[in-house]
Amino acid sequence: MSHPRPPTPEETLADAKKRLSLPRIVVICGSTRFMAEMTEADLRETEAGRIVVKPGCDLKSPHPLWSDPVEAEALKARLDELHRAKIRLADEVLVVGDYIGDSTRAEIAYARSLGKPLRFTHPEVDPDAWPGRSRRSEPRPGS
Repeated sequence: MSHPRPPTPEETLADAKKRLSLPRIVVICGSTRFMAEMTEADLRETEAGRIVVKPGCDLKSPHPLWSDPVEAEALKARLDELHRAKIRLADEVLVVGDYIGDSTRAEIAYARSLGKPLRFTHPEVDPDAWPGRSRRSEPRPGS
């Protein structure tokens, strides 16, 4: 006699969201140099009726919480793990900005490994959009 398999954590989460009638959850990813663009994307996604989660700290801007380099490195590791949790929670990913650095590239790969749909404010920077072609990887002028 075969037994039904227990639901995966992802299936349990999806079922809970459905039973709670939650709107779609969008996680914003991208370089923190695009914090202003992320805020604008947050506004637009919220106006469209979506729940938005995004980076909450900009380690490129001075702040006492990350003024010590050793503490800043430990904080970055914790924030990276927190952002991966946001990706797991989200129904889809919105990548903001016209530059994809190593951290954002890793977030995109992680989201794709989970089967999350991705949208890009600048589709030309999608690392998988143009196999075998060079994509923009240098900072934009003035950044």
